[in-house]
Amino acid sequence: MQKHHKFSIWYFLLAIWGVLLIQNFLANTFAVKTVPYSEFIEYLESGRVAEVAVGPNPIQGRLVPETEGDRDQYFKTVRVATDMAELLNRYKVKYAGTIESTLVRDIISWVLPIFIFFGIWFFLMKKMMPQQPGFMSLGKSKAKIYKQEDTGITFEDVAGVEEAKTELAEIIDFLRSPDKFTDFGAHMPKGLLLVGPPGTGKTMLAKAVAGESSVPFYSISGSEFVEMFVGLGAARVRDLFEEAKKNAPCIIFIDELDALGKARGISGPGGHDEREQTLNQLLVELDGFDANIGVILMAATNRPEVLDPALLRPGRFDRQVLVDRPDKEGRKKILEVHLQKVRRVGAIDVDQLAAMTAGMVGADLANLVNEATLLAVRADSDRVEMPHFEEAIERVVAGLEKKNRLINPEERKIVAYHELGHAIVSISLPDTDPVRKITIVPRGIAALGYTMQVPTGDRYLMSKTELLNKIAVLLGGRAAEQIIFDEISTGAHNDLSRATDIARSMIIEYGMSEALGQVYLKGEDTARFLLPGASRRGDYSEETSRLIDREIKSIIDNQYEAALAILNGRRQAIEQAVAILLEKETISGDELREILGETSPPE
Repeated sequence: MQKHHKFSIWYFLLAIWGVLLIQNFLANTFAVKTVPYSEFIEYLESGRVAEVAVGPNPIQGRLVPETEGDRDQYFKTVRVATDMAELLNRYKVKYAGTIESTLVRDIISWVLPIFIFFGIWFFLMKKMMPQQPGFMSLGKSKAKIYKQEDTGITFEDVAGVEEAKTELAEIIDFLRSPDKFTDFGAHMPKGLLLVGPPGTGKTMLAKAVAGESSVPFYSISGSEFVEMFVGLGAARVRDLFEEAKKNAPCIIFIDELDALGKARGISGPGGHDEREQTLNQLLVELDGFDANIGVILMAATNRPEVLDPALLRPGRFDRQVLVDRPDKEGRKKILEVHLQKVRRVGAIDVDQLAAMTAGMVGADLANLVNEATLLAVRADSDRVEMPHFEEAIERVVAGLEKKNRLINPEERKIVAYHELGHAIVSISLPDTDPVRKITIVPRGIAALGYTMQVPTGDRYLMSKTELLNKIAVLLGGRAAEQIIFDEISTGAHNDLSRATDIARSMIIEYGMSEALGQVYLKGEDTARFLLPGASRRGDYSEETSRLIDREIKSIIDNQYEAALAILNGRRQAIEQAVAILLEKETISGDELREILGETSPPE
């Protein structure tokens, strides 16, 4: 990789000093001394003149060195005598009728130092402004070449995405021994598209490919192709592929492909000519090279729905590799990789940590390990222990704990009943995530309390009963306020938003309404991504829209009544739990289950 050196004023001063020394040396070496005509006569009389060149007016000559080993001395004078030939013959001096040219000496003594000075100045300016391209380099590719020693990442550093690693291992095998594939008449895909949510490790996988294979690896972001001047992006695409073909076998990796490959014709009137020309050139280059020469194109995006369909057809990006959120086993492996970088690790239950971090991606888990390590250092602990990780999870999920925020006693009591309402409804209903912790310590920007529920495993399907119970748990806080204070507050606005979203999805997406039947009523998401700010409603009538609203309200009202019924039946336990929570500020799920007389949640 290219390294940039810091500019120092001492470099500039040193360069000037060097130029002056060179000029002084050349001036002393080739200096021509101007002498009076009388002194010239003295040189003739003393026999020191070796030779002269006589011109119309000036006389130039060379003196004999006074001592052996001295440099020759040159002189010039103005002609006075009319008959110079007789004078020179008298003293037996060799002479000629032309003047010796001093052009070479002038170039060496003056022009050469000037060129040296400007050369040093240009070099220093280039070092000071390494990121400013010249006019002749506008169309050059900005791709950086990563080789094995540059990335330092291999497949051992990437965990939780085993299926994607298997797909990419096949590409590496082809680059190492292409004959094994060509003997069967097979050819590798021209393009591999890594698709997945942000933070799942798409770019890291690409760098691991560079670390595993011994071929050049060209890496560039999609946004680097698009410039202010129309045509520069297309020129860079051509330059990149020409360079890659010269160094085949190799890999080209384009990060954030959606910045370059967004579908054409969706930018409104006028469009974006530069981006579309760049995309057209990329499509042409994908058609114009043979994958068997060893040039593999890889790209990554988290918005595949906005890509131009021409990019995804067979023959271009003909293989899509899903890099999805890791499951529990994947999160466990990712945590183990990051824990190896922590020098002081105590007794950590990695399996429990993996269960507590459902839905987190690789970037989240890396941040979690770093947060836990920082908490251990802040607490002056000898090692990073499990409590540090539990606190880090709460910090990542709910925000920073704010113990100094002053809350008046009345609001503090409302928050305590609200959070216990969530927890008690969750414990009382089946098929809900187990309650691990209830706290009334403020967190983040607006959270005055927090109920932590930890899922027992990864879930990919949810039944109608589970969704209804989830809505009831969300409404439990509002129900507790209604029962205790006969009044409701603004603290449930986020709960209401999430409960309404679940109910709406049940009606228009999952077909869980008896009145509407098994009908999908949600509009396509594509329009929302392609035209930001535009929303598309499903294709249904106004009557159906009113029926959807009634069904959503019916679900919310029914689950609110269910939460009220549960909390009314456990009024005494609520009061007992609130007293403990107001005193300790935090109670565990096991303590609450003991108060309620419930058994421990299933493992």
